[in-house]
Amino acid sequence: MKKRNWKRIVPALLAVGMSFSMAACGKAPEKSADAGITITNVSYDPTREFYTAYNELFKKYYKAAYGTDVNVVQSHGGSGGQARSVIEGSQADVVTLALAHDITLIEKAGLIDAGWINELKGNSSPYTSTIVFLVRKGNEKNIKDWPDLLKPGVEVITPDPKSSGGACWNFLAAWQYAKTAFNGDEDQMKKFAGDLYKNVSVMDSGARGATTTFVENGQGDVLIAWENEAVTTVEEYPDDYEIITPSISILAEPSVAIVDENANKNGTREAAKAYLEYLYTDEAQKLIGEYGYRPSNKEILQQYSDKFDLNVELCTIDDFGGWDAAYDTFFVDGGIFDEIYGN
Repeated sequence: MKKRNWKRIVPALLAVGMSFSMAACGKAPEKSADAGITITNVSYDPTREFYTAYNELFKKYYKAAYGTDVNVVQSHGGSGGQARSVIEGSQADVVTLALAHDITLIEKAGLIDAGWINELKGNSSPYTSTIVFLVRKGNEKNIKDWPDLLKPGVEVITPDPKSSGGACWNFLAAWQYAKTAFNGDEDQMKKFAGDLYKNVSVMDSGARGATTTFVENGQGDVLIAWENEAVTTVEEYPDDYEIITPSISILAEPSVAIVDENANKNGTREAAKAYLEYLYTDEAQKLIGEYGYRPSNKEILQQYSDKFDLNVELCTIDDFGGWDAAYDTFFVDGGIFDEIYGN
């Protein structure tokens, strides 16, 4: 597996941002027999290493299958912010975001056709993940489960659910634990969540920023993290970090979709469709597992049982009434997150 080189993250992000800005502000991609075709993938922030590898795999496949070269421009950031950038005019041909709600917002803006979630298998989620704790080696604060994050003196790092899809999954996983622990008593659940967020010392705009704060800047005692971010960090720094799986977490389903309006206008629909469908092939599913995501193919997932805790109790977004209901309840202005975080 290609590891992250944290010292190169900033210049790499600048390069990606510059290339994406040129794609977003310019005309539709120019195509010719020599130049091939260019598509833009607007994604959330922890996926950049995976898609860098996947794009090379896809380019070889597309050339062999269609006889045409394809170039893929990547853009990464907090999932909510990325969705807004597409709504505001970024020329994404596909989006690969942290949660279905962010894609639904693009659909409501008229850029994605209704029914996108059923266009690909597994609610258009070619890979899944979950939420875990990343702690420093030795786990000096003895963090084992969600209540330990509320202890005095425990410094928690997690991104902001107003801008980060991963942060929304983090919050819902904690909320589900509280719901189980307090038998659905909402007052106690709100107090639990409020006390947890009182221990949050840094709330970055995206999941990768939160990982950087914890790993590179050395802040915090525990990072509430995407499992793939935690797995990659431990693989890169095995002597410095360890993963704690809480007793209850959530099945996080990042979603993918063609941005129909842009792909039709840019003449990239065939390539955009192939780009997403290829994520479900065995070759791509194995790459997904190598980069710390859970393959949607259950047989291939079992090949990575040494990497993932497949026995953790996972709730799903359906336990919250689906993403539209969950977002309206917890994350809109004046929702439960604002209520508990302001207290």
